[in-house]
This record gives sequence, C-alpha cells and structure tokens, in this order.
Amino acid sequence: MPPEVFFLTIILFGGAVWLLRPLVIALADRARPHNTPPIQGLNEEVVQELQSMRQDMAELAERVDFAERLLAKQREASHLPLPEGR
Repeated sequence: MPPEVFFLTIILFGGAVWLLRPLVIALADRARPHNTPPIQGLNEEVVQELQSMRQDMAELAERVDFAERLLAKQREASHLPLPEGR
C-alpha cells in the first residue's frame, strides 16, 4: 500500500469521526435516562400522600378498637345475672 493511500485513508476516517461526533453525542444524550425535577416532585407528593394515608389508617384502627370494646361490654352485660330484686 503506497503511503499516499494510507494517509488519505487516515484523513478520511478522521474527518468522518470529526463530522459524526456531534451526532453520536446527541444520540447518546437522548438514550441516557434523565432525572427530571417533576419526577422528584411527584415522589415527594407520593410520600406526603402515603403519610396521610398512614395517619388515616391509625385513626381507623383506634375507632375499630373502641367499637370492639363497646361490643365486648354489651356482651358481658347481657351475660350478667339480673339483680334478685326484680
């Protein structure tokens, strides 16, 4: 291979790389996942909603416990013997 063809080949490949480099960088940027602020804001909103739901569930659990105690008292009262004066 003559040296002129070798240098011409290197110049052509170098020029192609130089010309295609911005296109390859742009394609790589589009393919790379980005963490955008709206997603992070959404995550904070979801965490706040989850905390609110946990608080609501705790309040419901307290109400169920209270209702169970009332029912247990009613059952115990119905099983007690009536006073003898009646």
